[in-house]
Amino acid sequence: MRVLIVDDEPYARKRLRRFLQNEPQVEVVSECASGRDAVVAIEKQKLDLVFLDIQMPGMSGFELIEAVGPAKMPPVVFVTAYDQFALQAFEAHALGYLLKPFDQRQFREVFQHAEVYLQADQAKELSERLTELLKRLGGSKYCSRLAVRMAGRICFVSVKDIDWIEASGNYVELHMGAEKYLLRCPMHVLEERIDPDQFVRVHRSGIVNVDRVKEIQPYFQGTHVIILKSGVKIIASRGGMQRLQGMLGETGVG
Repeated sequence: MRVLIVDDEPYARKRLRRFLQNEPQVEVVSECASGRDAVVAIEKQKLDLVFLDIQMPGMSGFELIEAVGPAKMPPVVFVTAYDQFALQAFEAHALGYLLKPFDQRQFREVFQHAEVYLQADQAKELSERLTELLKRLGGSKYCSRLAVRMAGRICFVSVKDIDWIEASGNYVELHMGAEKYLLRCPMHVLEERIDPDQFVRVHRSGIVNVDRVKEIQPYFQGTHVIILKSGVKIIASRGGMQRLQGMLGETGVG
């Protein structure tokens, strides 16, 4: 089995290579640190499997697939550090995905599944799945659902049902009424993946769904309190208030 590793993080490439070296039937043909280098490698090499990082600077994993073409793309195991990309990978490809940081047990589960898939020779199905994925991504670059890991299972959360989002280090908390979900994704990354016509950042650590805004009240030194339909109160900075007013078409909040 001829394998290509594509990841911009040296540690991630090293980890994958170490796990793959324990598989006697595997030959790691090459490693690439960028999508552009990987396109060249895929066109030159005969490959059976690609471990492909989704989030890479310059060219993402999905853009790489589009550049190569679904019909020419070898079977892929997606690798990602963020849950929101995992949903697209999960839906797009029968080989599944690895969510960083992954251990050897998780790697083995995905790799064994990939072996079964390759033995079944389902290349046509793979091409159809990848084609459908690129169509969905071309139709809208914003997520409609997010994949959240909970106690070993994956919970799919509809973005439109989120009341507000709160930053928590390298995680965000998704608030939906009385429910709260913890998503492994920095705030700035998630902000790029949700519709800016529906969500607005009102302060450094908070994003609100404009459809959930019930009332806005003056607060202190130019700041305001946003009251959501759920009753939650969120302090908006001056800049955040200006962005929210622009979206709501309001100019008279003093």
